[in-house]
Amino acid sequence: MAQALPHPIDTPIISDRLSTIITIGSKSNMIMNQQQSGYNILIVDDTIANLRVLTDILKAENYTVRKATSGQMALRAIKNKLPDLILLDIQMSDMDGYEVCQKLKADDDTRDLPVIFVSALSEAFDKVKAFQVGGVDYITKPFQFEEVLARVKNQLMIRKTQQELEQSLLKLRRTQAELIQKEKMSSLGEIVAGMAHEINNPITFIAGNIGYAREYVGQLLDLLDLYEREFTHPTAVIKDKIEEIDLKYLRDDLEHMFVSMKNGSDRIRNIILSLRNFSRLDEAERKGVDIHDGLENSLLLLEHRLPKGGDVPEIAIVKNYGNLPSVNCYANQLNQVFLHMLTNAIDILTTSQTDGHPEIHITTEMLDEQTARIRIADNGAGMSESVRKKIFDPFFTTKPVGQGTGLGLSVSYQIVTELHKGQLQCYSQPGQGSEFTIDIPI
Repeated sequence: MAQALPHPIDTPIISDRLSTIITIGSKSNMIMNQQQSGYNILIVDDTIANLRVLTDILKAENYTVRKATSGQMALRAIKNKLPDLILLDIQMSDMDGYEVCQKLKADDDTRDLPVIFVSALSEAFDKVKAFQVGGVDYITKPFQFEEVLARVKNQLMIRKTQQELEQSLLKLRRTQAELIQKEKMSSLGEIVAGMAHEINNPITFIAGNIGYAREYVGQLLDLLDLYEREFTHPTAVIKDKIEEIDLKYLRDDLEHMFVSMKNGSDRIRNIILSLRNFSRLDEAERKGVDIHDGLENSLLLLEHRLPKGGDVPEIAIVKNYGNLPSVNCYANQLNQVFLHMLTNAIDILTTSQTDGHPEIHITTEMLDEQTARIRIADNGAGMSESVRKKIFDPFFTTKPVGQGTGLGLSVSYQIVTELHKGQLQCYSQPGQGSEFTIDIPI
């Protein structure tokens, strides 16, 4: 049983006596101290003597210690830099420890911080309330040095274990998301390539014969003109038929039909080419590509998603392409990133109200001599800070059940940061739209 101080800690303590009691002599403890030096502990107490004693105890163990003499000061200090552990006095003049802890637990950024309450044995201390508001442990005054260190080390060990488990879980979820996305894109790529091949043959036949059909119909019309010149007095039956079919309109509209057929077949062929370029199943290695081609292919594939009037306002695509060199990248994976970004922008603009006209701005530029930047921004509803911080987490989605998997942005983040050693960032505020910036080394 560690010996307690013989008097309340609120009275001055002789520093020489204190340093003698808490001196660590063994080599193993010195090694442990070196490992503990990275921990940051915040002590909150409005009594200077208490702060001094706890600071000396913890600094002897090579902990980094910060001090706050009020609840408000503690909240500001925590906001500036998150500690690993908080020692929080209950009885304080401006704001008691219970209220401080409640404020911490109500904030997403600080709710996981471990709080050890500190209270004198002579004070009214509600242990149940301490745990209800979010405390993880408590220490009573007068302090017992070994007990203080044991409780602090225990909570720091728990905190470290929790963080390691969270990192492992996040890594596992990312790996799971990557495997799901790879399998999905691999299957999709094979389907796309197969469909493109199957559609390409008949559309090539149709496109190749439109010109001949146009020529043959032209020859038949020439023959009809010749008949009209040679036989200037057609029979009543022929006159009735000409009037029935509206021959003049038919002749004028035939040309429009051939133009429409030609444009339609050209568009189908362009879509097929975009599908083949987008999937790029034969390009597993890095190679120099034109970023603008990938953006244009993605836009073409998503054109059917863009509203064409009616109840939903038409989305304007505003392009501001800079002069980019060829970028050495994995084209297939980078195209996935563009597709995800543009899909999300279209989703938000078609499901939320915007001031004025909905727009998607696509900007490309050189950030420096070695980095290309692609910016995709919308003027939609934007997102809160808490949502923005989670959008790259695997399986996180704000869409209704069945409408989103939460994989798109997570996989995009891995493609940009891990595969291409670039950066993917999001800037957004409620009511101010969202912008994603993709920085890729060229």
